[in-house]
Amino acid sequence: MTARGTTELPAGLRGFRDVQALAYACAETVAAQLRPGVTEREAARMQRLWLRERGVRDWFHLPFAWFGDRTAFVDFRVPLQFFPTNRALEPGMPFILDMAPVHRGFTADIGYSGCLGLNPVHDKLLADLEAHRELILREVRERRPLREIYEDVDRLMARQGYANRHRAYPFGVVAHKVDRVKERRLSPHFLGFGARSLKGLASDVLHGHRDGWSPLWFPHKFSDHPPRQGLWAVEPHLGFRGTGAKFEEILVVTDSKDPEESAFWLDDDLPHVRRWAEERTAA
Repeated sequence: MTARGTTELPAGLRGFRDVQALAYACAETVAAQLRPGVTEREAARMQRLWLRERGVRDWFHLPFAWFGDRTAFVDFRVPLQFFPTNRALEPGMPFILDMAPVHRGFTADIGYSGCLGLNPVHDKLLADLEAHRELILREVRERRPLREIYEDVDRLMARQGYANRHRAYPFGVVAHKVDRVKERRLSPHFLGFGARSLKGLASDVLHGHRDGWSPLWFPHKFSDHPPRQGLWAVEPHLGFRGTGAKFEEILVVTDSKDPEESAFWLDDDLPHVRRWAEERTAA
């Protein structure tokens, strides 16, 4: 993996990189403050307040927090179950913080997996996510159809002994496109999602359906096309016996003929990437 410095990125991508870094800084700060007894709702509020203090006024979606077996979406059946609850954190319990702020018109959507204390199962899940990051980048560069890449992620999870938990998300997406959003003083949201971001995604769905592509990356025929140029928030999510873990970050797809420039992760200086590097060094 080659880290990309801010100075190496076009101005537009630097804006997306900055808001993604801001969101991950929020996740690390809030994760460090979590204690037994803190609820999902309190953790979601902590994220929201931290970002508001730093100028965030709009969202692709408001912050989520999932604790314990809710990190694996156990028995999730309807979208309302994704919203934060009064589930309280306990020692050894895994957690996921997920937020999608819009800042200065740039959108990020990130997922941060952690654990309150020791949990070997959670550690193994986090370690095994690295192979998914590598597979997705490699096959996007090969211009494999998105539907096939999704199926390869499924197969890799099965070989690792895990369940695919991003299938539990609305439409079963492993990724979705993100774009710039026009800044306005009012930032209404609907069912936890920013109205302007939803409007932009709906527009992409309509135009994509007409032109033969989808801004939602899922295991259906509408994703049976090569990667579309743009920015994609990618979130492979593993589950094992009531424990879940994922990362979520932006993948950039371009029209370059150079394989390394045709697709790349927006930033390699992220918590999960640093963790994998530290584990390799320790080994």
